[in-house]
Amino acid sequence: MEMLVTALICLPFLWAIFPALIHHSKCRAFFVYLGCAIVMILSIITAVQWFRAGGQTLNFSLPYQETFSHVFLVGDILLMFFIMYLCAKYKKTIISLLTIVSTVIPTVLELAGPKIPNSYTMRFDYLTLIMILIIGIVGTLIGVYAVGYMHGYHIHHHKELKDRRSFFLAMIFVFFGAMFGLVFSANLCSLYFFWEITSVTSFLLIGYTRTDEAINNSFKALWMNLLGGCGLAAAISVGYLWYGTVNLFDYIDLVQADPTNIRNMLPIACLAFAALTKSAQFPFSGWLLGAMVAPTPSSALLHSATMVKAGVYLLIRISVAMADNYVGNMVALIGGFTFLAASCLAISVSDGKKVLAYSTISNLGLIVACTGCGYEETIWAAVFLVIFHAVSKSMLFQCVGAIENTTGSRDVEDMQGLISIFPKLAVILMIGIAGMFLAPFGMLISKWAALKAFIDTTSVYVSTLMVLFICFGSATTMFYWTKWMSKILGASPREKSRDLTKKNEYISMFFHAFMMLALILGFPWLSKHVLKPLSNDMFGTATQVISYQNMVIMIVLLVGIFVVPFVNYVLTKGQKAKQVITYMGGANAGDNFNFVSATGDPKEMHIANFYMEDIMGEKKLFTPAIMISTFIIIVYMIIVIGGAF
Repeated sequence: MEMLVTALICLPFLWAIFPALIHHSKCRAFFVYLGCAIVMILSIITAVQWFRAGGQTLNFSLPYQETFSHVFLVGDILLMFFIMYLCAKYKKTIISLLTIVSTVIPTVLELAGPKIPNSYTMRFDYLTLIMILIIGIVGTLIGVYAVGYMHGYHIHHHKELKDRRSFFLAMIFVFFGAMFGLVFSANLCSLYFFWEITSVTSFLLIGYTRTDEAINNSFKALWMNLLGGCGLAAAISVGYLWYGTVNLFDYIDLVQADPTNIRNMLPIACLAFAALTKSAQFPFSGWLLGAMVAPTPSSALLHSATMVKAGVYLLIRISVAMADNYVGNMVALIGGFTFLAASCLAISVSDGKKVLAYSTISNLGLIVACTGCGYEETIWAAVFLVIFHAVSKSMLFQCVGAIENTTGSRDVEDMQGLISIFPKLAVILMIGIAGMFLAPFGMLISKWAALKAFIDTTSVYVSTLMVLFICFGSATTMFYWTKWMSKILGASPREKSRDLTKKNEYISMFFHAFMMLALILGFPWLSKHVLKPLSNDMFGTATQVISYQNMVIMIVLLVGIFVVPFVNYVLTKGQKAKQVITYMGGANAGDNFNFVSATGDPKEMHIANFYMEDIMGEKKLFTPAIMISTFIIIVYMIIVIGGAF
């Protein structure tokens, strides 16, 4: 197993050399497809082999661990110099201070600080299993999609930009390797190394077009993630100086052994702070919104299988050390508040990618809130949210990107009647949207489980606030998704035109749709054979969060979604139906798109959604949301740091 894990981490880094060096389009595409297939198969083999071996938690070190430790140390220093060079080049020198602080202090402690005993550096358990499958399957499908998308991106819409596809595709493989390394790491020094690689890689992907906007947004992402890196560095430093360990699970054990000792909470608070920046929670949401300037595959990658998932992964890891304490309350409040605020903001925007971005921030907020409570039920909900969100959001971003490449617009208002113009894209988009908020898709089930768990929370004020956040946040979530759905299903005067979506893009999107349906059908199995053992590992107990009867109802609902329309189609096929013209704001001209108004003037039908910018617009809510969330973090961090000293 150690060799498989080593291969899974190292192979993507090495494979990135092929797309980086090969500039012939078809040859490069072949190596990207081959690399994605190998990474996907390797991740599945690793997961299946571990599962069939009994699914026991494995603590181990990599072969040649000492060599890898040196590589991580040198890598940290090289990354620091690389960031300093970029900051100097673009005159953002103040940002370089963050990488100097977060790299130099742990490096000095590692080289000249107290010697700490050797311990395992890697862990493989059920949470790792879930994460490597998300990265290995969802992530590589995005890689496949990227080949066709980037071809259309440069050929049809952005001819003025320099074609740097080789670099872009290479960075995708680097992302895979960094994420695999991150989710296996038990040692915080190695975790920090992979963490920083994801920060730098996302910076490079966001700045792909090298426009002024892209450069500014990429540096915004960089400094916010480096700030999180400072949190990780602080946790490592505390481990060296106070506890003689940098093992993540030793930190968790310390809090569980003495839950009232605030001193032990300090490294957990630092880790939680780092995770909040990575998972784009308020007040650190700006970097994820700015990332929309990048080509769609990088958006899909950042939002679904990598980057933001690194933050929530870390929070799930440390969740048992956050139950009913100051750190947990901070994380829960930030997550719940972000869930509500981001879903309100999503109502006010019509840019499809921006709606998806706010939706990602909102849903991550719910996951973060679940981890902050740190109960078995909330972690059950959080993990399911991670799984369903990864698949849904990857599919949605890919579909919106394909729509933009085909129609030249990603504005929701321009998707009027998409179902009659580009039915395949519309169906994929509908499945993705349904997956985000409709029963029996998993996001809604997870929200229901989270609501139930929040009600059972012992802290009255946290429980009350969480219930309010999830109720109002779910209502606003339903509002913006329903608006989008109505545009897709509406009538359109436009005629069908050529669909520019490549076959490989459709393969990836349809595979995602298949995975979504498979996840719902396999929901009971997943809960019993993966989530319950995970819960047992983390909490020592495993209860059935949602009864089997409810799960059966969910499956019946799913079957109904497909069976009822099919039966209706069979029964009504061939029957003569009376065509009825649509009621409009006047006398219908007979074509359902024009009418005569009450004043006798001919008018063309125009349907537009309600965005409430005066109430929920970014100018109204964004800055107050940052101020409130900053205040919450400062207050709780002062309590924890003050208590620790």
